[in-house]
Order: sequence, then C-alpha cells, then structure tokens
Amino acid sequence: MPRTTTLECPGCPPLRAVTFDALGLIKVIEAHGKQGAVPKVVERWGEPDSSKCVVAASIIDRKIDPLLAVARKTGMIEVLSPINGDRRFMVSNVDDAGLRPEEDAVVGLHLFATQKSDLTSRSCALLSCTTKGNTSMRSIQVPDSPEGSASIGSSRTWSVCASGNISCSKVDGSENYALFGGKGVEVNVWDLENCAKIWTAKSPPKNSLGIFTPTWFTAATFLSKDDHRKIVAGTNSHQVRLYDISAQRRPVISFDFRETPIKAVAEDLNGYTVYIGNGSGDLASVDMRTGKLLGCFLGKCSGSIRSIARHPDFPVIASCGLDSYVRFWDVKTRQLLSAVFLKQHLTNVVFDSNFDDEGVKPSVADPSLDAEQIASETEIRDKEETLPVKRKKALKKDEASKKKKATNENEASKEVSIENDGLNKKASKENKSSKMLKSKKRSKRSKHEALNNAS
Repeated sequence: MPRTTTLECPGCPPLRAVTFDALGLIKVIEAHGKQGAVPKVVERWGEPDSSKCVVAASIIDRKIDPLLAVARKTGMIEVLSPINGDRRFMVSNVDDAGLRPEEDAVVGLHLFATQKSDLTSRSCALLSCTTKGNTSMRSIQVPDSPEGSASIGSSRTWSVCASGNISCSKVDGSENYALFGGKGVEVNVWDLENCAKIWTAKSPPKNSLGIFTPTWFTAATFLSKDDHRKIVAGTNSHQVRLYDISAQRRPVISFDFRETPIKAVAEDLNGYTVYIGNGSGDLASVDMRTGKLLGCFLGKCSGSIRSIARHPDFPVIASCGLDSYVRFWDVKTRQLLSAVFLKQHLTNVVFDSNFDDEGVKPSVADPSLDAEQIASETEIRDKEETLPVKRKKALKKDEASKKKKATNENEASKEVSIENDGLNKKASKENKSSKMLKSKKRSKRSKHEALNNAS
C-alpha cells in the first residue's frame, strides 16, 4: 500500500489544475469556495489506453481562446480546449527516419503564448523536441470548429544534439530561447529566432578520487522568466547545478540533494527560488543565490515526483508522480494543503490561472437586478431576520432586570424588618428596666415610711 500522511490538510484556495497520466487520461481538478476548499476531480477526458500515454504537455491559459497541447506516446500531438476538452486539431510528430514513436518519443512541448509576427490571429506556434534531438517549430492554422482540419504553415526542423538522448527541454519567459539536455548531452541554449546554438555547458572536472561523472541531465529550467542567462539543472547523480551563460560554461553552484536522481525542477516567481523533486518522493525548495536548502515540504510522497507546477497567483505549487497522487503545497509554510488520489501513474500537471470560481460570487436570480438593488434587498432581509432576535434579547433583559429589582426590594424590606425588630426589642428592654427601677424606688419609700411611723 502507498504511504499516506497523517498531517492535517487545511485545504486549498479556489484553483483549477489539469493532470495527465500513463493511460492517456486527462483529469480536471477544481477547488471551489474560499480558502480551505477541498479539491476534487470534476472532469475526465479520454479513454484509458496505455499506448496513448501522455509524455509532455503545455498550456496557454489566456482568457480568450486558451489552448492545451498534449503529446502522446504514439507520436501524435493533440491541441485541446482546456475549458471542455474538445479537440481543436491534431498533428503527427513521427518523422521519416523509420524510427518507431516509442524510440523517438516527444520529451519537450511548448505552445507559444506570444503572437509571432508571421502568424495570423487564428494561428499558433508549436515547438516539439524528441529523444533523438529532432526539434521542430510549426505554425498551425487553428480551425474554427472541432470538425475542421488544421493547416500547417511554416515549419522549421533541426537537431539539437549529435549523439545521446534528450530528456529535458524548456522555453524561457520571452519565448526567444530554449534549453536542451539529457543523457550524454550537456545543457545547451538555442536562439529560436535563428535556430542557432548560443551556449553549451562544459563537463565538471574529475573529483578528488579521479572519478569522472558521465553527463546525464534529467530536469532543467530557467531560474527567472525574465532572464535566459541563468539555468538550473538536475542530474541523474542527484546533483543540482546553477549555470550562468554570461559568466562561464561550468556550474556556478553545484550541490547534492539526497541520494536519488532529480526528476523535476520548477522555478518560483521571485526569480531565485527553485523547487526540486527526486525519484524517492522528496520535495524541497532551494535558494539558488547561495545554494542553501530552505527546507523540505512536510508530508513525504511515496513515489517518484515527475512534475512540479507553480501557481501564477496563489502561493501554491502542485506536484505529481508515480504514487498516483496530485498534491498541493503552501510555498511559504511548505505544508501539505490537500492531496487527490487519481488511480494512475501521473506524468504531468499544469494550472489554469484563469479559473473563475462561481461559488465565491453571489448567485443572482434575476439578471435585471443591479448591484445596489441586491445590496438593499440583502440588507432588508438581514434586518428582518435579526429583529426578532433582538426583541427576544430585550425581553429577556427586561425580565432579568425586573427580577433583580424585586429581589433587591425584598432584601431591602427584610433588612428594614430586621432593623425594626431590633429597635422593638431594645425598646422593650428599656421599658422593663425603667419599670424595675420604679418598683425599687417604691419599695425604698415604703420602708422609710414604715420606720418613721415606728419611731
């Protein structure tokens, strides 16, 4: 059984994520409501088929006409609508070299968000790279309807490696440069406008024991979206390296992370923090200015991490991998916010940043009502609901005050009666004493009179 965490999950902000798995299924996860929502699977696109495994994905999450590109194991690239999953068009990435799609699978895929000068408003540019280094950039005319056929416009194809296998590729934020690296292939940067290589990394020297580590890059990304000169790459020998193409060809910073290969690397929005995941399920954040480990995320994954995505608005990252879970984490506290079990091995995850949570917005029954009318109606309704409660409270307060007043008056009357009893007792005592004195005086007078008479 997979390992599960016992940590309390506080929930996620309202978000929408799309996951891809080894059976070719695309699943949409949404979290509705305010902070603390529980994400759930709301849609599933496609039928399970291991031959259609999703090997790469890219999304343009713009508000108008968003697109989602998916590369499958069969060599087909599908462009879908991330809103409802409708297929817009499909192109083949199989070349004429006689290789099977499994032998030259797509490892890098990117949909260009910025409009190129040579493209029309209904066109999109698509970059793909295969394991053998065959890279192509095509402009495709998007049909108006899903039944329409897509027409391929200008196309450029070139090779980014002479030998070895490409295992990672990434396009920078300006979409003018791309990096490639893999097994036996040093990290290299290309100018996409001219299809020319502008920089290649140099292998590190032998260590103190004279051992040379073969080149094998498993994940790479640009450190900042605004600067293509700094590159963070992870290797199969569990090393994380920072390259600065404006300084030197060898790594500026290099350090080891755990003991398993680095499988996923993602950059943060601040331009100096990266998130790394390895083959044993460890996820951590690193400050690449100093190479210091900021900390590991709480709640260890039970399988290899294959993809990490940073939300563009919320301080949240998503990770997925071979344990069939997609997990959402808080980047500040590194706490697990929520986890969703999706049954299949996951290969990639992306965020849809233009997700509008309808659950947060107030529902309007009559569209002709404006905001002021709705506010006044809600205010009146709130007053009507709260008035009886206030009256009950006032009645209770009056009754309590009356009872208290009555008890106070009773106590005061009791005190007065007690005082009166004391005074009466005192007066009776004084009367008794005066009577005794008078009787004594009378007895003395009678004695004196008797003596006088006798004499």
